[in-house]
Amino acid sequence: MGRKILFITTDQQRYDTLGCNGGTVARTPVADRLAREGIRYERAVPQSVVCMPSRSTIITGQAPSTHGVWMNGVPLPADAPSVAQVLKDAGYKTALIGKPHFEPFLDPFAAFAENRFAGGEPVNGHRGFDHFLAATHGAAGPLAYSRFILTEHPEFAGGFYPVLDGTLEVNAMGGGETGMPQLWNNPIPKELYHTDWCADQAISWLDSLDKDDDFFLWLSFPDPHHPQDVPNSELGRINWRDLDLPAAYPTNRTQREAILDGKPKHWRMWYDGTLVSNYEAPASWVPSTLTEDQIREFTAYNAIACELIDEAIGRVFAALSARGIEDDVDIIFSTDHGDLGGDFGLAFKGPYHVDGLMRLPLIWKPAKNANVAPSVVAAPVGLVDLAPTFCQIAGIAAPSWMEGKSLPVSEADAEARNFERVLTEWDSELFGVAMHLRTITRDNWVLTAYLPGTTSDGTDGELYNLSEDPNQFTNLWSDPSVAAMKADLLDDLWAHQPKQVTPLRPLVAPV
Repeated sequence: MGRKILFITTDQQRYDTLGCNGGTVARTPVADRLAREGIRYERAVPQSVVCMPSRSTIITGQAPSTHGVWMNGVPLPADAPSVAQVLKDAGYKTALIGKPHFEPFLDPFAAFAENRFAGGEPVNGHRGFDHFLAATHGAAGPLAYSRFILTEHPEFAGGFYPVLDGTLEVNAMGGGETGMPQLWNNPIPKELYHTDWCADQAISWLDSLDKDDDFFLWLSFPDPHHPQDVPNSELGRINWRDLDLPAAYPTNRTQREAILDGKPKHWRMWYDGTLVSNYEAPASWVPSTLTEDQIREFTAYNAIACELIDEAIGRVFAALSARGIEDDVDIIFSTDHGDLGGDFGLAFKGPYHVDGLMRLPLIWKPAKNANVAPSVVAAPVGLVDLAPTFCQIAGIAAPSWMEGKSLPVSEADAEARNFERVLTEWDSELFGVAMHLRTITRDNWVLTAYLPGTTSDGTDGELYNLSEDPNQFTNLWSDPSVAAMKADLLDDLWAHQPKQVTPLRPLVAPV
């Protein structure tokens, strides 16, 4: 048999929220220790910067164009392949605890598959998971965490931020001290909050196993995705008034708007409130109204959520140690995408392929008997590489339908196995706005080509030199001095596109 696998994900976590990645706001000693003892990836890139397409890539090992989930609200096909099923067939005990979100589960009018698993008792399993306890923010939807709150602690059910407003749009209601949208004071006790609940359920499942069982546990925390509504008891951890503004937030409004004007026009249109292209931010919110104090307070709440996750992970690691199996487990920690977090005067996410959304935390600590030395890998890797990595850990061949390859364990390994480029895509046809982006990350450059759509005739794009312009302020797309590099990257981008599933499959739910 292979080695045991603990796969931990968060939702919408920036690279720079971890101390090991240079973060200075949240205290993350557990993740930092994991990085010291394992492999830390400096340029992990998602294949989509929104939840459902990215999570579908994780479970299938395929690009969005292949698995067909191009936007939130598009369900993963019932016959889509699953790495969990591959591992189950190889003898692994499998579980998913927390936020799955490779299928919609918030629409009360549709009988989605996840609805059947609110009690944690799947009907003949689900996508290869024998044990399935789903959670999202608050008591929304017919999920296990929702039922826990509604049946055992109904007095706290109304304390969470209402993610959707009365029109089923993403809520723009403000909270906290600054009135920041999607920010809220939550009276729920820490021990009942979904972060601790997910860790408790994971520990309980691990305790149900025999010590010799090989297992694949996907522990998926709903935070730090907005809404930011961590327990009130934890707000004293960080004083938002003391925080610096993000490096990619130009405090001079004229400079900030000039940077936006140098990018394709949908950037400035969203900033001015004249374009809504996705479900990823409040439809009625105008980003140009975002204040410096709102950014600070949002950053503080987000950092607190990251600290709570770090502590919860520490409890799970302690449970592994108590069972005497800590050295037998491969631990992989990552997220599905990032958050703009105030960069460029914007927040949340959307069709913007920049580091706030595209540079992800990724750490892999192999089991002790793997004899892999700690290292840092600068070469670009993708979330599409996770599924083949799970197969390698299990000692089985990756199926031919997986499009990635197992993660490199060192910079030399990355070079030997040609980890050169990562591709990212975006498709949206929402609110009457069609947008189609294709991006390549390679050699410390990021190029995004725009296909024809509502805001583009297909001739514009973005090109950034990450070595010289890490904040991605200067769009070099039309700069003749880098025309040769642009042409080379474009050729590479189009030469490596995944198979496109056409037409785009229909949306069935708002989020």
